[in-house]
Amino acid sequence: MPTPDRSRPSRSARRGEAPVRPTFKENVWYWVKAIVAILIVRAFIAEPYRIPSESMEDTLLVGDFLIVSKLHWGPRTPETVGIPVTGIYLPGLRFPQVRLPGFAEPERGDVVVFNYPASVDVERGVIPASVPIERRAPYIKRIMALPGDTLAVLDKMLHINGTPVPLAPTMKQRWLVTATGPDRPSVSQLEEMGIELFVGADRQTEAGVRQFMVFATPSEVDALEALALVARVEPSIQPEDAVDPTYGANPDHVSPRVVPGAGMTIALTDSIDAVYLDAIGRHEGHSVERTDGGILIDGAVATTFTFTQDYYMAMGDARDNSVDSRYWGFVPHSHLVGKAVITFLSFKGEFPFVRPSRFFRPIP
Repeated sequence: MPTPDRSRPSRSARRGEAPVRPTFKENVWYWVKAIVAILIVRAFIAEPYRIPSESMEDTLLVGDFLIVSKLHWGPRTPETVGIPVTGIYLPGLRFPQVRLPGFAEPERGDVVVFNYPASVDVERGVIPASVPIERRAPYIKRIMALPGDTLAVLDKMLHINGTPVPLAPTMKQRWLVTATGPDRPSVSQLEEMGIELFVGADRQTEAGVRQFMVFATPSEVDALEALALVARVEPSIQPEDAVDPTYGANPDHVSPRVVPGAGMTIALTDSIDAVYLDAIGRHEGHSVERTDGGILIDGAVATTFTFTQDYYMAMGDARDNSVDSRYWGFVPHSHLVGKAVITFLSFKGEFPFVRPSRFFRPIP
C-alpha cells in the first residue's frame, strides 16, 4: 500500500487559492460548543478541585489539584441556573435535585467531596436552610462510617461497630510528648522528621521534665519515640467538658450513635441526640421542635421517625485540624458531589513551587 505524499501542497494551494479562514460566526459557534462540552463534563462526569486547607494532611496537601468523579455514585442534576465558576445564580429559580444512576456505592475509606451540610460555620456564620445544596461550600473528607454503622469517639480513638479504628499511615493528630529531662529535640530536628511542633504548648513539669505537643503521623511518632531525649508519646486528649463554642461538641469524645439510612426508623425519646433532630429538620424537609410534651414533627407529637435517605460520617485525615462529622453530625447522600480519585497537579508556596511526585497520583 503506497504511503501518502504529505509534502504535496493542498488542492487549493495547487490552484493558487488562499486557505479558507473560519468566519466570525463559525469561531463563536466553535467556542460555544467547547464551553458546553466542558460544562457537561464538569456537571455529569468529573470536576477538578483544589485543596485549600490542611484538614486532609498528609493524604492531601494544600495546593493539590484533584479529579473528582461524579460517575461513581451518580451525578446530580442542577438545582439552579447561574454563571459557572462565579457562584452567581438566580435565587428565585430552583429545580428539584435528581441523582442519576452511578456504578458504585460509597464505602468506608472513600475520600469524598460534599456540600457543607451544617447550619453554622466558623468562617461563614449561620447558613440559611434556603441556600440550595449545590451552592453550599464544597468540603473534602474521608467516609469513616456508613448507614447502619454505630460510631463513637472514645478518648480520641474512633470506634466503628465497637471496633477501634487506628490512624492510617498518612493520617495525623496531636500528640503529647514527655522528654527524659529538661531538653527536647530542636525545631529543625523535628521539621526534618516531618513533625510540626505546637508553639505555646511547651512546658516543664514540677519534676523538671519537658513536655510539648506535636502534630504527626503514626510512623513519625515511632521515629520520635526512638530518640534518646523522648520518654513517651501519647495522644493529646481534650477533657470531656471542653466544648467547642461554635458547634457545642468535643471531637475527642463523641457518644455512640447509629448512622441513619434510608428506611431506618428511630425512636424520638426525650434523650435523643440533637444530631438526629438536626438531620430531620435540615435534610428530611420537616419542622422539628423539642418540647416538654415530646418531639414535635411538623407541629404534631411524634414518637418515631423514618429516614428517607442515607447518611455518612466523614472525618478529616488531620484529626485535630479538621471540622467534620464529630462537630456537626452526618453528611446526607443528597450532599455528595463525588469521589476524589486522583491528584493531577500539586503546587507549594516555596521554590521549586511544584511537587512532581504528586502528579497523577491515585488517592488512597
